[in-house]
Amino acid sequence: MQGPAGPFFHRLSRDLSSVGAQVIKVNFNGGDWLFYPTGAFNFRGRMEEWPAYFEDLLSRYKIDVVLLFGDCRPMHRVTSEIIQRRGLEIGVFEEGYVRPSFVTFERFGVNGNSLMPRNPEFYLNCQKNQIAPFLNVGKMFWHAALWAGLYYLAASLLKPFFKQYEHHRPLTWLEGFKWVRSVWRKAYYAVKERGVAERLTGPLSNKYFLVPLQVHNDAQIHVHSEYDSVTHFISDVIDSFAEHAPKKTVLVIKHHPMDRAYFDYSLLIESLVLKYKLQNRCFYIHDQHLPPLLKHARGVVVVNSTVGLSALYHRAPVKACGNAMYDMKGLTFQGSLTQFWRNAHQARPNKELYECFLHYLIQHTQLNGSFYKRLRIPSMASGLLWTDKKTVSQDAQTSYSNHFEHTPYAHMSYGEGVSIRLKRRI
Repeated sequence: MQGPAGPFFHRLSRDLSSVGAQVIKVNFNGGDWLFYPTGAFNFRGRMEEWPAYFEDLLSRYKIDVVLLFGDCRPMHRVTSEIIQRRGLEIGVFEEGYVRPSFVTFERFGVNGNSLMPRNPEFYLNCQKNQIAPFLNVGKMFWHAALWAGLYYLAASLLKPFFKQYEHHRPLTWLEGFKWVRSVWRKAYYAVKERGVAERLTGPLSNKYFLVPLQVHNDAQIHVHSEYDSVTHFISDVIDSFAEHAPKKTVLVIKHHPMDRAYFDYSLLIESLVLKYKLQNRCFYIHDQHLPPLLKHARGVVVVNSTVGLSALYHRAPVKACGNAMYDMKGLTFQGSLTQFWRNAHQARPNKELYECFLHYLIQHTQLNGSFYKRLRIPSMASGLLWTDKKTVSQDAQTSYSNHFEHTPYAHMSYGEGVSIRLKRRI
């Protein structure tokens, strides 16, 4: 099915074919076709025609495993229902829960649909294997930008060949202009917000609640929470903070860097600040480095963001307002948002539980690598580290303590338990 923008799924097919699997790909638009032009089926029908088309493919080719990127795209949600009804296996890729050197790969679903247990005792009783080093992916922004640009350009130019297709996001080469705006805004806010980080880690340390926003079209908002938009979430949080938070505390709302090109909530937040008389108690920031902010936060409020995992690493109290896989007793605050403002100090995550949870998470759902920039692994076209090797070259090893301090996410090992019976079948 659809993969991330770029050649990852084509490279993955080479890995699978090399060990004897028969691989079939379905393209839905020109971007899909660009990165998988041969050996694929091009579906050009309407959404309502897809189920019958897909059922025919499953039967004709005796397919037993279906791989997707994300499980909340309209086409993929229909696909998942059919797969479950027929008792087949499904493997879902997603951006890494633990970034930037990992990607997610789970059976059945990801995020709110993940099969990860929600019972603290389960993780505390799990045996932890020896922690292994992992390969550092490094910077990959320009790789991702290149693949996305080519994908959107091809989708626009080949639209006449896929007239019926409707993407879950705007799919036009004009998106490139929005990224130009993103670069401009990044430079603008770097100047405008100079000194903000020093203030938050200095005079306001342990006095502010941090609210990291998610991308406006994130399925974690629309599918895995009760909010219908980021705007709704912001309004609800500010309303609750104004009425129930201690008077000497501050609310800090941080924009998502990948949403900089699309949305600016300044006017909304300014209007709510005036409405609730929160002048000097509510700030809207953009590109400050997260780890220092998390260390000095009184508490962190998320919907279902993976930033929550980083906050737990820094032992910041976390309130998850959506269906987050890490939302369980001992890790996050289990009361209401109303109660969180005054009782966050009593909800610091249990360090042992967090380490057990993270270790299990990485072992069973994460693969070392990137969708956009290949690791240099001999004989692996996808650039992902699939095997459970216990050693890697010294020059490729990453210092855990250094990684903890300088990235938003904590890393412990590479995925060694990810499987969807694929290994047994091929």
